This record gives sequence, C-alpha cells and structure tokens, in this order.
Amino acid sequence: MKHLLHSLEASLALSPVGVAVELPDGARLGDANADLRLRFRDRMAVVALAMGEIGNVGTAIVEGRVALEGSMRQLMTAAAALLKLNPTHEGPATGWQRVLLRARSMAAHTLSHDARNIQFHYDLSDDFYALWLDPRRVYSCAYYRVPDMSLAQAQEAKLDHICRKLLLRPGDRFLDIGAGWGGLLLWAAQEYGVDATGITLSRNQHAHVQRLIEERGLQGRVRMQLLDYRELQVEQPFDKIASVGMFEHVGRSQMERYFATVHRLLRPGGLLLNHGITSGGLDNPRLGAGLGDFIERYIFPGGELLHVSTVLHDMARAGLEMVDTENLRPHYARTLWAWSDALEARQDEARSVLVAQHGKERGEKALRAYRLYLAGCALAFERGWTALHQMLAVRPTGHVEDGVLKGAQSDYPFSRAYMYEGPAATH
Repeated sequence: MKHLLHSLEASLALSPVGVAVELPDGARLGDANADLRLRFRDRMAVVALAMGEIGNVGTAIVEGRVALEGSMRQLMTAAAALLKLNPTHEGPATGWQRVLLRARSMAAHTLSHDARNIQFHYDLSDDFYALWLDPRRVYSCAYYRVPDMSLAQAQEAKLDHICRKLLLRPGDRFLDIGAGWGGLLLWAAQEYGVDATGITLSRNQHAHVQRLIEERGLQGRVRMQLLDYRELQVEQPFDKIASVGMFEHVGRSQMERYFATVHRLLRPGGLLLNHGITSGGLDNPRLGAGLGDFIERYIFPGGELLHVSTVLHDMARAGLEMVDTENLRPHYARTLWAWSDALEARQDEARSVLVAQHGKERGEKALRAYRLYLAGCALAFERGWTALHQMLAVRPTGHVEDGVLKGAQSDYPFSRAYMYEGPAATH
C-alpha cells in the first residue's frame, strides 16, 4: 500500500489542477488548499485512484464511498492526468473473448432486454432531462456551425444539417428510428413538409411526442409509435430514414440485422442518415480504466460502441452504399460540456426532481452518476476515446441510368454543395 500511495502522490503532483485527497485513516495527500477535494471512506477506492482506474473511482463516488467537492471541469482535468493508460488501448480480443462477447451481446439484445434498457435510461425523468437539455430536448450531438452558437441554436443547426443531407422534400415519407422527444421528427415535418413516422421504446418519450403532435395540429402527417425497429412493418418503404443516437443501443451481434432492417424499410434510391457514437479504438470492446463498466452499470446498460470502420463494413454487407461520412467528435465534446454546465447550475432542482420520483437513495445516486457521466463523456470526446459519426448511405436502385449523374443509382447528387447552399433554417 505504501508503494501505491507514493505513486498516487507523484501522480497528484503532476495534475494541472490541485487535488486534495483524504484517506480513510485521516491522512492527507496532494494540495491541502485545493478546491477539488476527494474524501475516501474505502481503501479499495484509493487503490483504484492510484492505479488510474478512474471509472471505478466514479463508481465509488456514486455509491457514496468517496465524497467529492469541486467542479466537474476540475475533476475531469485531474482524471485525465491520473490515467495510466489510454482507455482505448486494451488490445484486440482473443478468439474465445470474441465468442463470449458475441454471446453476451446476443443475450443482452433481445426485444424484452432492449426495451428494459431503453426505459432504464430514457424514462428516468422527463423533468430531470428538461433541466439541462435545450428546449426541444434534443439528446444527441449538436452542430456548432458557427462557433458562438448557443446550445439551442446548435441543436437546430444539427436538425437542419441532417434534413439537408437527406434532401428532404415536401411529401417525402420519412422515418426517424429512435425519435427521442421528437426534435428531428417535428422539425422535418414543420420545416420540410415531410410525412413523418417516429419510433421509440421509451414510454415517456412516446407520450411526450404524442402531446406535441396534438398541440401542433400535426395528426395525420406525423405519427409516433412505441415499437422496436425489428418489429416495424410497412406496406410502402420510406424515401428517407434517419437514426440519431440510437444505434449505440443495437449491439454488435445485432448490427447486421439492424442495417438489413433499414435496407428493407428504405426504398431503392432512398437515403439513410445514421448518426451515432463510435469507438475511438479499433479493437477494444469497451473503454478501459473502468469507464465502460461505469456506463454499463449506471447509464446505458447494453450499450456497445463499434469503430466506424466496423459500422461501415456491416452497412455495406446489408447492401447500403456509404456516400458521405462526417466526424463531429469535438462538437459532441462541446455539447456534453453544455449539458454538464447546465446540470451543475441546477443541481438543487435536479436533486429535488429525482428524489421526488425515485426516493432519496436512488435519486441521489442518479444525480451523482449523471454529473460524472456528462463530464466524463465530454472528456472522452475531447481526448478521442470516442467519436461521433454521421454516415450518409443510399440503397442503390441497380439501374445505372438513375440519378442526376450516370451511375448514381439513387437520389444522392454525389456533391456536397447542396448541404451548404442557401441560408440555414435555424432560428
């Protein structure tokens, strides 16, 4: 233990921000005058900190075995300095590990398990999410098209960026897989005149969007279904499909089926915009240093991240042709910091909401978990441990004469100019 404490003391000295650490026996390490303070009630949590297992330290904070004082921005700056290894450098899985990972993924992504996992996260509390999301409750990476945009403006810019990429036109049959609280679904209907269908597994989100549809008089042109993507059956395929912040929940074992389902639901020549978090490492099945375990336990049970190259491989195997891919990684870092700062500013309200809905113990734990999750994910995107890719794909018609250019075989013009021409429809 002495060796670990010496190592921890040396690491604390290298932190760009001062950190005061109080051990279970009352001994103190680090900067006694620091604003960032960690009071340990558990020796194993001290070992985790000394080993650079910052995700396990986060678990100890959530469980009340470590008391935290200080800002999330200070904590994440210190956490990055205390890491021993890059969380994406765990190396490739062995043959048996791959078999076990696939088996676990298959077991975790049945229809019933996926429904429970989605409801665990998204049905935590609508009032809680409303405290730190933008007014449209867009719970995915914003697009800071202009650097000084507010979060709300950047979310509208993202919605418009997606609609432009998809070449949405009045009358298009548009599907939003994992439609959340309806931001994109309603934007596409109201700004672009599409006939819009959204699906979700969250009961809260489904009820919220149904209310918005009625309030805005969009019945008949917009619909929201409480449904798994694997169960969606349609008589006529869609012209355009978006999946935003959803395929992280699909699972490695289901990825080929996911894209095969999208292929079935998309008409020949139609466009798909798949927007989601990807792994920063090629081979790691989850983030190391305890970060992946933390996310699995407290935030996204069943969530799995794949490198963009793996995603594109599965997309191509399903018969979808990638025509444009854009990495918005630093945009997501900024989005997450905006969410984190908003939650920090309204902690007391957030605590009241969560405790009222879930009781004191669970409510307090949830608040601690989300504070760490939002700031920790911001750090992960800044450092390149995770990324955010928008992948635009088409279902080719198979006829070389189709499209604006010979061989296009789709609605895609094979030029990016259309995405940026004219004023953006943001307010």
